[in-house]
Formats: sequence, structure tokens, C-alpha cells
Amino acid sequence: MIAVHERIESSNRRVNRLLMTVDAVGGVWRFGLDLGAGLRRRGIETALVVMGPPPDVHQRRDAARAGLALIDAPYRLEWMDDAEGDVERSGEWLLTLASALQPDIVHLNGYAHGALPWQVPVVVVAHSCVRSWWRAVKRAPAPSRYDNYSAAVARGLAGADAVVAPSAAMRSMLHTEYQWTSTGLVIPNGCRAAGTPVRLAHKQPLVLAAGRLWDEAKSIDTLCQAASALEWPICVAGQSSGPNGEAPTLPNVQVLGSLSSRELGAWYRRASIYCLPARYEPFGLSILEAACAGCALVLGDIPSLRETWSDAAVFVEPRNARALELALRSLMIDPALRTRLARAALSRAASFTLDRTTDAYVQLYESLAA
Repeated sequence: MIAVHERIESSNRRVNRLLMTVDAVGGVWRFGLDLGAGLRRRGIETALVVMGPPPDVHQRRDAARAGLALIDAPYRLEWMDDAEGDVERSGEWLLTLASALQPDIVHLNGYAHGALPWQVPVVVVAHSCVRSWWRAVKRAPAPSRYDNYSAAVARGLAGADAVVAPSAAMRSMLHTEYQWTSTGLVIPNGCRAAGTPVRLAHKQPLVLAAGRLWDEAKSIDTLCQAASALEWPICVAGQSSGPNGEAPTLPNVQVLGSLSSRELGAWYRRASIYCLPARYEPFGLSILEAACAGCALVLGDIPSLRETWSDAAVFVEPRNARALELALRSLMIDPALRTRLARAALSRAASFTLDRTTDAYVQLYESLAA
């Protein structure tokens, strides 16, 4: 396995400009914003090219604070329904942008555009995919209506000069779903707050979850079921309506809605427990952010989360509301156990710094530019 701590053969070739695609729907936005800010501090000018639903006012404000330029257009994302035409048109648009911006590297947080005739090296980062999502969430192969998507992903993987996954589990899923045979790199995501001291005494009797509340993969429905029997308030932050019209009901919890990064950070610092009983989560950046804020973690028992948080979290079967209820209650009534788990998560999170992630990407970019 080639991971972040392993040496990537490099050269003296300097990378000055980067074109990075992102979307404003989920964790890719946070990843792109943080990495772009880290690259800017290293003298690499990064243009964030946003496709799909436009960034909201909080996201635009966060990008401005990070000193990053946004270029956005409402092309449908490759995993959305009936997206083939928009993917083709957005590809033409991206090539035009690249011709104007003259980047040294193109960094794609998606797959399909990896097959375009780029004039510079291209990196594809595999944050998630429909086929592995479907297998984990629906417990079945993706239906035939995703055949065109699957073919586009396979072409993008084959066309990239480098493919990165945030976990070995996600890389393995790519091999399984697309018969992808390249080795690929594993570069875990990083968090700006990793390693920062936290005062656990300021925690409140509160359980927090965050993410795309409409996404079945997050198992917020299981958390809602468990919440009915628990005494502590359960708060959930994030978009409650999906881009294809998904809008689940969320009983027994307090819905906070979409929050800015600063607002969400304040909730992380307040919450004693962070709960994400995910059925599918290739890395889980919100979990890392919660751990950095001193939350005890209750997570879905899946390979990717075991990979990162083994011995630093309580794991439950994502569909078992009763097991989740018991796990949360055991932490609510036992302050010593909460503190022990919070400290274990803090210790584990300290190795996932944003500097470490940024340095790994810079090293990769420079090796490709050579």
C-alpha cells in the first residue's frame, strides 16, 4: 500500500497553478477548501471549479476567507440522474478553463473528466462512487441504469496520471467495482484542528451528527429511531434536502440545518458525543473534525471507519437502532468512559493534520509535473 507517509519520487519541478474541481454538496467541498488553503500557503495558486448545485452564502464566505477563487457553473454532477449530457458539456467547459488558466496540474475530485485530453498531468481523487455506495447501502449491485456512469468512471480511472483514495478501504472498493488494476495512492484527509489542545470540561450533554441528512449512507434514520428512547438532545446538522429531491422526515432529533464551518465547529466543541452510524463512508471528514474537538465517537461498523478509528470509537451495526441506543446510553451515563474515548479519538486524530495531507499532495503534484 502506498500511503501518505511513504515517499513519492519527486523532483525539483515547481508547481505554481492548480485547477481543482469540487462540488458544494458534501465532504468534497470541505476537502477542496482546506486543501486549497493549504496549497495557497505553499505558494500554489488554486482555482476551485464548482459544478452541481451552487455554493451557498456560507460556503462562498468560507472560500473568501481562505483566499480562494471560485468558478462555478450548474452542470449536473456525474452521479446525478440524467447527467450524461451535462458531463460532456462540463468537460468542454473545463478544457476551455484549463486553456485560459494554464494550470501545471489538474486535480479532479470526480472521475469522468479524467478521460479528457488534458495537456498537463491529471490527478483523480476517489472520495466515493455510486457503485460502492449502492452495494453498501442497498446490499445489491448498482442497477443497469448506472451502466453509463460506470463506464465513465472506468475511463476516468484509466485516463488519470494518478488516482488517490482517502482510505485503503475505498481503494479496494474501486478495484472490486471497476476491475481497476493500478496500485493507486492512499492519502488520508486532514483537519486544520488536528493536534490542537481541547478542554473536555467544557462539553455539554449533547449528541451531534453532521452530513448530508438525505443520504441513506449516513444512517440518520437509525439515529432518529434510537433518539426516541434517549434523554440527551440529539442534534443533526447538514442539508436535509438532496439534489434529486430527497427529503426524509427526521423525527426525535433537533435539525440544525446547513451551518457555516465556524458554526459547525462551535457545535463540535459543545457536543460530548459525535454519532455517525454510517453504512458507507469512504473516509469521514466530519468524524475527524469531531474527534479533533474532543467528542467521543459512536460510528458505523464498516471497514473504512475501522481502518481509521479502531480502538478509538464505539462501533455499531448501522441498521440496528437498539444497539445504537444502548451504545449511546452507555456513554451518557459513564463520564469516565466518555472521557477515555474522547482522549483516544483526540490522540488518533492528531496524526491527520492538514499539513501532512497537503505535503503529500504537493509531493505527488511535483512528481507528476516532472
